Amino acid sequence: MKRSKHLKIAAASAVLLLFTLPASSQIKNRIHITIPASSTEITSDIGLNAHTSIQMALTPHQLNGATAQPAELPPFAGYLFETPASAACVYHLASPRVPGCNPNLTTVDVTGGSKAIAIVDAYDDPNAAADLAFFSAQFGLPKPNFSVVYASTKPAIDPTGGWEVEESLDIEWAHAMAPSAKIFLVEAKTNSFANLLAAVQVASEIVAFAGGGEVSMSWGGSEFAQETEYDSYFTTPGVVYTASAGDSPGVIWPGASPNVVAAGGTSLSRDLLTGMLISENTWQDAGSGFSDFESRPKFQKSIESIVGPSRGVPDMSFDSNPNTGVWVWDSNPIPTAADAGWYVVGGTSVAAPSLAGIINLSGQFSATSKDENTLIYKSAAAGVGFKDVTYGNCGLNISEFTMPGWDFCTGVGSPRGLNGK
Repeated sequence: MKRSKHLKIAAASAVLLLFTLPASSQIKNRIHITIPASSTEITSDIGLNAHTSIQMALTPHQLNGATAQPAELPPFAGYLFETPASAACVYHLASPRVPGCNPNLTTVDVTGGSKAIAIVDAYDDPNAAADLAFFSAQFGLPKPNFSVVYASTKPAIDPTGGWEVEESLDIEWAHAMAPSAKIFLVEAKTNSFANLLAAVQVASEIVAFAGGGEVSMSWGGSEFAQETEYDSYFTTPGVVYTASAGDSPGVIWPGASPNVVAAGGTSLSRDLLTGMLISENTWQDAGSGFSDFESRPKFQKSIESIVGPSRGVPDMSFDSNPNTGVWVWDSNPIPTAADAGWYVVGGTSVAAPSLAGIINLSGQFSATSKDENTLIYKSAAAGVGFKDVTYGNCGLNISEFTMPGWDFCTGVGSPRGLNGK
């Protein structure tokens, strides 16, 4: 079959938004975005360095002096961005469910999770533990069981502030989806693939020693010919790996590896007057497509007619559109923002740790990522455990459309409960 040409992009996939109009009973936001250096890939980076895809501006309370809400609700009233409880409601992870899953009305969080989830990121987040505790207190989550591990020596702080936002996002949303799991933040010395993969090895050993669990990677870069030589880093027995699919049409690595669960992105459309969920549909900027270098794995045999001989991305998806993003607390100063505090974050950096948490919460603990993907694809084909996203399009030139079953825009779809994971 003829393969479409997909744009290759750098990714690590967090998109950070902050809004310039005051909160009100109706949502009226003008979005202003800035892009830090941590999101920029140059040609000489390909195959050597991974990147974030973070975009930042100012939070509403920093500009308008909005009054904070009580704990368990969004930090500021009138905004329909996702909280741990509203995401748990959308994805049928907690009960009772509030009709429409309005973030300003939904306070029932996920309970459960066990063993370990290790987050691998670059540079040091000196406020990681305090920020995770603050986030948890805001949303009524249990006190985190959390540790920071240096993969080698203690890393420096990222001068752009971008990786610190990434780390806050990753640990907070892994904890939100599996609050009883032990969370490890494994910090690589820099964002080079050499250092990040060394950190993956440390994270894998930690998770295996804990009896199993997940390793989440919310970073990546354009595919390169030697990538298949490094796929063995994601094969430690007892560990399932999740990796962001990227934040632009096309495929990135390690999201393209057949040894990871490739985490794609969706959008959650809400009624601006009632806050009710209207539908989950595609996010047009989510990473998707054929790998240029990875062969189709056995667990994708059922979609051979779509992907041909190549690895198709993503496997499954989670809310990632920055316009429908999630709340994140980060107290580290960011040079391109006026202050630290509450942000709304999107990108498939949200998907990777959140899906790692949901996989953990399910209690299946597959022996490998390939086993996990085999379960995911068989369950989705049987109509168990996933919502088939059937509206929207994606890809280079918006050339791909959703279809029944697996498609390039959202993979098998998004989680619906804990079965099949």
